Amino acid sequence: METKAENKRLESLDALRGFDMFFITGGATLIAAIAALFPDSSVWQAIAAQMEHVPWDGLVHHDTIFPLFLFIAGISFPFSLQKQQERGKSMTSIYLKILRRGLILVFLGLVVSGFLKFEFETLRWPSVLGRIGLAWMFAAFIFTATGKKLWPKVAVIPVILIGYWLVSAFVHAPGVDPSIDPLTREGNIACYIDRTLLGVHCYREDYDPEGLLSTLPAICTAMLGMLTGLFIQRSKATSRTALTLFVAGVVSALLGAGWNTFYPINKALWSSSFVLAVAGYSLIMFALFYYIIDVRGWKKWDLYFKVIGMNSILIYMAPRFIDFSKLNRRLFEGVYSLLPEQYYDVAETLGYMLVLWLFMYFMYKKKVFLKV
Repeated sequence: METKAENKRLESLDALRGFDMFFITGGATLIAAIAALFPDSSVWQAIAAQMEHVPWDGLVHHDTIFPLFLFIAGISFPFSLQKQQERGKSMTSIYLKILRRGLILVFLGLVVSGFLKFEFETLRWPSVLGRIGLAWMFAAFIFTATGKKLWPKVAVIPVILIGYWLVSAFVHAPGVDPSIDPLTREGNIACYIDRTLLGVHCYREDYDPEGLLSTLPAICTAMLGMLTGLFIQRSKATSRTALTLFVAGVVSALLGAGWNTFYPINKALWSSSFVLAVAGYSLIMFALFYYIIDVRGWKKWDLYFKVIGMNSILIYMAPRFIDFSKLNRRLFEGVYSLLPEQYYDVAETLGYMLVLWLFMYFMYKKKVFLKV
């Protein structure tokens, strides 16, 4: 039976969001620990290498986690906007809600960075949540302000990406030897702006991976998600819809790979080639989850991911304030001591993930969700 996407919750989004968060809630550590059991296996070592960020240029799986989350946040917005419009909310009310959500995420990012310690002299200002808040907020403003017109929503993407490429690749940082590549930390204008305006408030000494100028192309990541959500909203939940998403993902990934030949894929700079490459990955993953869960209706397997995905902000913040590692050791250290030493890291990581998931499952059953 075919159903309109807007008439029901996109359960695939919750599962995909949970799958994405799985890797930063112990999944990546677990895979690396398993790989350590097979030091002579080139396959396992290659898999383990995907669980850490590349130092600068390049792309591994771990680099896709953040943009996929932002992309998913974008997909949700057209549905949220439609609900508000159907309830008769004024445009002023809608804009204020967008602003409130964006600023709350920025504030939560500051809290994660240690805002409540009141050590403002060294507090890191940019953050993952802050970038999500700002990029999503500006994309939502553009999406809403352009009404039902599709072309300005689409046009803003190449304008930003090409403009950012020209500035990033051809404008040297002031005071730097012109022979230095502008796509290096020392020569890049985005890194220079972070060093100059943020100073000690950067994550790193010479730049911040969630810095000021590099937030601009992140708006495109959110907007691409919103356009995907708009497409789903206007389509029926069919195999054809899923296939269209998949093909679009392949095309986007190929465009990113092509651009990479002269403008490197770089997560730290959120390069335009990175935007297209990870948008391709995001579309492909969403197409698969959408097909399996929303088209075919195969949902019984997704509880683990759904519990995480429906409370993603909470699971991101909770380990910063609750010592789940200590609780894990209190509960299972006796069990771990019975195991051969080489299996300790795997067992301890599994225990940590279990404790964290059970906490999230309790929240899920009590319908306690941290929403912003």
